[in-house]
Amino acid sequence: MPAAAQGFEEIYFTSQDGLRLYGRHYPALNPSGARPIVCLAGLTRNSRDFHTIALALSGSGSPQRDVFTLDTRGRGLSQYDDDWKNYAVPIEMQDVIDYMIMLGLRDAGIIGTSRGGLIAMVLAAVQPSLIGAVVLNDIGPVIEMDGLSRIAGYVGRVPVPKSWADATRIVLDLTRRDFPNLSEADAEAVARQLFNEKNGKPVSGYDAKLAKCLSVLDGPMPQLWPQFEALKRVPLLVVRGGNSDLLSEATVEEMRRRHPRMTSVTAPNEGHAPLLRDEPTISAIASFFAQSDDANADRRYGILTRSDFSHVSRLVSTSPRSTRRENSV
Repeated sequence: MPAAAQGFEEIYFTSQDGLRLYGRHYPALNPSGARPIVCLAGLTRNSRDFHTIALALSGSGSPQRDVFTLDTRGRGLSQYDDDWKNYAVPIEMQDVIDYMIMLGLRDAGIIGTSRGGLIAMVLAAVQPSLIGAVVLNDIGPVIEMDGLSRIAGYVGRVPVPKSWADATRIVLDLTRRDFPNLSEADAEAVARQLFNEKNGKPVSGYDAKLAKCLSVLDGPMPQLWPQFEALKRVPLLVVRGGNSDLLSEATVEEMRRRHPRMTSVTAPNEGHAPLLRDEPTISAIASFFAQSDDANADRRYGILTRSDFSHVSRLVSTSPRSTRRENSV
């Protein structure tokens, strides 16, 4: 199905080091000047994870708002990096900065799932003007080793399915414990998010070299409380999966103690990370962003000061009616 028929425009742009990266724009059905949203996916995930919530926030939410998603390098439809060491939060954060500046976004809302939430925390410290409100989806400053070990056990090791029915079975096998209520139809939808498609068949949706940057042999990941502190200046919503093994309830409580404007919700019967497909979670996120909006809509759009970003070019459509945008940064 063409992208426009699915409610989004495709965006391609070139990173500073020459990779061709992919994103999506879900335009607000009735533009209201509400805070735009940028969605950042997990370690091996991509823009497709946010399709359901992006349609809700842009088309049926109140107010309706522009939603942008990004496939970070090596994921989804973005180009793979020859050097696996570039699959690192600081470099991926720079790609996000370039993407937002290219689009002329500031004071935006961020939905960060897992790895995307880590990027959001670091981004808040490095470029605070870009962020106006944040949703952290099952991620915090402390990452539990049980969850990290589980993820390290499957990254780069999931077999390539022979068919979409096989892909659905793989998803059901991977999620049976932490997502007990996942139906076969839901599992098929998740499979089509997880895997790319080529010639009608599923293929890997991420670079297997990502496994090299996720070693549990180095011990626990460092805690990110200093980066989390940078979020104190903006409203924060934390979504935790009720069955999560990556974000503990104790960490959520400590986050709430340290952040004066934080709220949290739990996605019951979901593990890491909540799928953001159910109505209660989507409604909670929509309400959070509605409450975080303010009158300074002019701060959210428009080209940022270019003195520090001379490498960035303006957003240019290939044609007036095109749904694909080619840009360079």
